[in-house]
Amino acid sequence: MTTSLPNCPSCNSEYTYEDGPLLICPMCAHEWTPESAEEEALVALVNDANGNVLNDGDIVTVIKDLKIKGSSNVIKQGTKVKGIRLVDPEDGHDIDCKIPGIGQMNLKSEFVKKID
Repeated sequence: MTTSLPNCPSCNSEYTYEDGPLLICPMCAHEWTPESAEEEALVALVNDANGNVLNDGDIVTVIKDLKIKGSSNVIKQGTKVKGIRLVDPEDGHDIDCKIPGIGQMNLKSEFVKKID
């Protein structure tokens, strides 16, 4: 009986093996438990202000006026942003998008609401 072990979350190697409660990758020496991999997957989800899960390409609206740092411009509440892209958080900014009338910008997911 063979069980399918998950690929390494660090290097995506398929040559993982079990050693007691741990899963180990011989390629990069990464060690993890199946439970920790599930927890990391849940943490990696990006949620909007209402707790809805955001995905690349979603359409969102800004829920409050946002001042643009280093400028006198403001992103008004209700501004619709199409085709967002999720990125690794940089100072809490986890959405990369193009805002109409302003241009390329990074936003925090806590200030947007997903449109169905």
